[in-house]
Amino acid sequence: MNRPLLWISGGLTLVALASCASLPGPAELDAQAQAMIKASFRDQGIAKVDRLQQDLGQEACSSDKAPPEAVAQRIEKEAMATIKPPSDGRYLGDWKEGERIAQNGRGMTWTDVSTATSANGGNCYNCHQIDKKEISFGTIGPSLWNYGKLRGVKDSADPAALPIVQYTWGKLWNSKAYAACSNMPRFGHAGLLDEGQIRHLMALLLDPQSPVNQ
Repeated sequence: MNRPLLWISGGLTLVALASCASLPGPAELDAQAQAMIKASFRDQGIAKVDRLQQDLGQEACSSDKAPPEAVAQRIEKEAMATIKPPSDGRYLGDWKEGERIAQNGRGMTWTDVSTATSANGGNCYNCHQIDKKEISFGTIGPSLWNYGKLRGVKDSADPAALPIVQYTWGKLWNSKAYAACSNMPRFGHAGLLDEGQIRHLMALLLDPQSPVNQ
């Protein structure tokens, strides 16, 4: 009496198993997703589709899981090798210029005519508190209020001789050198800011005369 039902049930099971066996695997799904993303973008002004290409750090940190320790160490090592010290040995510029750069979020959009005629901003306030007078700032990154003062940068100190100065320069140049999956833009390495702009941001953070350190 129940044998036909058993045959039907068994047949459905085989169909279900066959359907599961034909489903694409993770690698194929990733490839399909990448193809859809690439097909959805086009060159527009200075924004080119090559921005979709990921290096090791971006690829490894785009997952909801942290990369394996060995991969994280490789990312940091490779990033550290990209850091270029200031060409003239000067780490600090003008903190007033640094303040303007920190508050400027403009740049790298398709509406910009060219990077040569429109300097990018640092957009620092989008992620950090820098000045106590600010009423609006981001909290993705830590507060940078009194950054240099708390770390002992004084008028009489030789900035180039202080480890914190070299660390700060490196962090601004390529943040992944110190944290593989850092959310901070790689200002120097990615060409977002030039050496002079980074020097001005350094002064904003470290110059004892900067309002950040008052």
